Amino acid sequence: MPHSSLYIAITNHGFGHATRAAAVAATVQTLCPRLRLILTTTAPKWLLQSYLPEGFEQRQQAYDVGVVQSDSMTMNYAETLVQLQQIRAKQNEIIQAEAEFIKANQVGLVLADIPPLAAPIAKAAGVPCWMMSNFGWDFIYRPWGDEFVEIADWIADCFSQCDRLFRLPFHESMPAFGQKTDVGLTGGSPQYSEAELRDRFNIKTPKAQTILLSFGGLGLQKIPYATLQQFPERTFISFDSSAPALPNLRQILDRQYRPVDLMPLCDRVVSKPGFSTFSEACRLGLPVATLTRQGFAESALLVEGIQDFAFHQIIASEDFFTGNWNFLHQPPQPPRQSQPVAVDGNAAIAQAIVSYLS
Repeated sequence: MPHSSLYIAITNHGFGHATRAAAVAATVQTLCPRLRLILTTTAPKWLLQSYLPEGFEQRQQAYDVGVVQSDSMTMNYAETLVQLQQIRAKQNEIIQAEAEFIKANQVGLVLADIPPLAAPIAKAAGVPCWMMSNFGWDFIYRPWGDEFVEIADWIADCFSQCDRLFRLPFHESMPAFGQKTDVGLTGGSPQYSEAELRDRFNIKTPKAQTILLSFGGLGLQKIPYATLQQFPERTFISFDSSAPALPNLRQILDRQYRPVDLMPLCDRVVSKPGFSTFSEACRLGLPVATLTRQGFAESALLVEGIQDFAFHQIIASEDFFTGNWNFLHQPPQPPRQSQPVAVDGNAAIAQAIVSYLS
């Protein structure tokens, strides 16, 4: 293999970008075990390892912001702008340093999800940049107006230097990109037997009475856990480390387990709009009950996508946070589209990478 390294740059926003990129990286590793994987992200190493257990190098480097948030729904616009302006002011030194690292480490290809500077970095290093996403950050920032419009223009210029985009389902048009290849959903697959999980976490309720609560890596500040006591016949599963001890709540704190591992035990997942949770649920045919989210343009795409391709429920945030969980008494709605969404994203992207680097 002429180039022995793949450099994967991951947006430092929540956990979803990290898990879907790591799922693709794991497929690359299966196809080509000798390829060196360098994951450039400040995401926790345990999170990456839960999707990519066979070994990788992590470069603790951030050259994008995403959105500064206190939880999965609450955005800090002012601090996001400050941090974006700081990165833009330092872009030349960031590009130079990362390009030198790429040249020194026999990197043959940059894969990004989806830091804008990855494209000019790859260009400076003389290697192609491929990206994977269902949206670009210019799409998120532009509706915020004022100084974010100029930031969005800068980001679109960065994206225009990308050599190939793997466009995931539930996407915007992503007009800044030239060559686009539409692929299917990405994500992890369950890796434990149902019996093992039931025994490990003392889950005795049948699937029809078991609910997964999954609100991403940042969680939610105000989950009304007291509401669970209205449903004593059900078992709820949560990865929230601050969840209270309740008889019908199973708190998963062991980091070897992921939400996708517990999905086969569940009747539905209750979530905020998030690509990776939606994607993994759709890949398994698990119904999704989702909150809505204002001010983040991707959310509308995700809610539309889940209505098109999954059994679903749309929950008013006010009902959820005030403890009106009548949705649990209702069956999910069927998908609006008769054709299922493609689920080949991991394989399609990984095969293209290995073919290029071979």
